[in-house]
Amino acid sequence: MSPTLWTFSARTLFSLLFLVAALSPTPLWAQETIRIGGTGTSLGSMALLAAAFQKKHPDIKIRIMPSIGSGGAIQATAAYALDIGLCGRSLNEKEAGLGLVVTEYARTPFVFAVRKDVPVAGLSTGELVKIYRGEMETWPNGEWVRVVLRPKSDADTLIARSISPAMSAALDVALAREGMLMAVTNQESNAMIDKTSGSIGFSTLTQIMTENHPVKALAIDGMNPVTNNGANKHYPLMKTLSLLTKPAASPAVRRFIDFVRSPEAARLLRKTGNLPMAGK
Repeated sequence: MSPTLWTFSARTLFSLLFLVAALSPTPLWAQETIRIGGTGTSLGSMALLAAAFQKKHPDIKIRIMPSIGSGGAIQATAAYALDIGLCGRSLNEKEAGLGLVVTEYARTPFVFAVRKDVPVAGLSTGELVKIYRGEMETWPNGEWVRVVLRPKSDADTLIARSISPAMSAALDVALAREGMLMAVTNQESNAMIDKTSGSIGFSTLTQIMTENHPVKALAIDGMNPVTNNGANKHYPLMKTLSLLTKPAASPAVRRFIDFVRSPEAARLLRKTGNLPMAGK
């Protein structure tokens, strides 16, 4: 190929690419990416919120990262590895010193979940204590109870401890027992409950609704976490969900946070087992 022909072809190709990009509603070089990640509790509903936001703002791309937990979200956001961290617990004193901006956006029922075929619809707190102490070993149909635990420092374990001193002590017993099932992430917990016969473990209403796992949330002391209208606001065990950002967040990040607290987002949150804290 002659130099003249090569130059003509290269220029023509570049011109065509430029023309296509110019006619496109979102030039590739103008698209900003927001990296979001953290607690697995929020991932399902956040993916739906991100999709709705991107329809309104095609110049902004949102990447939902795999679950790294609330602690991982705090550290990653502080280190600029995430633009928005998803957190399901309060920051401790050391974490609060990192200077992150915390924006609470929803609450979701924290639940004890079982496989669909476990023949119970609810438990008392006394029965939960017996299960985690290993004193209630079978379900009404004779099937063995299999407890799926979370790590000792995990936010879900801390919520379960808050039920009562007796429940906290029962969790210590369960965590010290050898051979117990242990799920590191929220997604692993739901998957283990789904796959293990007679299993019971921690979950949240929003995760059950958005991930479509065949598990069911139990009523506790007669209080059901879900009503015909979605999450039951009177249910006593709630997990507060928040967004973490650096103080000097980009305009795109601030725009997304404003959207999450908007009436449109509130409707999506309610449909996915959440109680929105703004945009009502």
